[in-house]
Amino acid sequence: MTKSLLSIFLWPIWFVYTFIALITIFILIMIIPHKKIYIFLRPICWFWCFFGGQILKRDSNLPSKANQPYIYMFNHASMFDQFMIGAYTNHYLTAVAAIEIFKYPLWGQVLNKYGIIPIYRKKIKEALSSLSEAEKRISNGASILIAPEGTRTTDGKLGEFKKGPFHLAKNSEATIIPIGLIGAFKAKKKTDWRINPGQLILRFGEPITSAEYSKMSVLELRDLVRNRINQLIN
Repeated sequence: MTKSLLSIFLWPIWFVYTFIALITIFILIMIIPHKKIYIFLRPICWFWCFFGGQILKRDSNLPSKANQPYIYMFNHASMFDQFMIGAYTNHYLTAVAAIEIFKYPLWGQVLNKYGIIPIYRKKIKEALSSLSEAEKRISNGASILIAPEGTRTTDGKLGEFKKGPFHLAKNSEATIIPIGLIGAFKAKKKTDWRINPGQLILRFGEPITSAEYSKMSVLELRDLVRNRINQLIN
């Protein structure tokens, strides 16, 4: 009962903030170079979590800005995931995201304007095209955020990883940064409309360079990254 009442209180606040934040980001994109927007996105993402009843904490060092581009891979636990990561990213970062969220009013326009790459998860040909675009972005020096599970967990456990992100890593030879997100599933489950206020913890794992995985198969690299992320969240 308490959780439901808190959610009824928090959702309107979160939606109002989301509207204001999206308008702000859209304006920033129009007047500020893309590679500098992260400076403003960090506090915006922090408050996105805060107005959802969450307090953020980071208990690991940030990856060095000097060794980009990176492919950030994380456990996809809830709607707070991207905001947790955005709140601590210290450089320009784009992402691969499900095509479905581009259909949301205003949200989709902002994602397109920012340069988020839509991916058609159920269509292999289109998905490969999206990963090809991500590879081009990496070759131009941009870091990429991607969820190897492909969708949010429904039971809080780390799901099976798709092979696509690891083909991307092998082709681009980018350094992989594993990320562990703790508390996000408890905060907002995919199958429950209610929000559970609490603490969200983000952990950056040790970088995995192309020199470390160059001789691995795609499946071996997939298992390595999954094990690293599993260690970060447990």
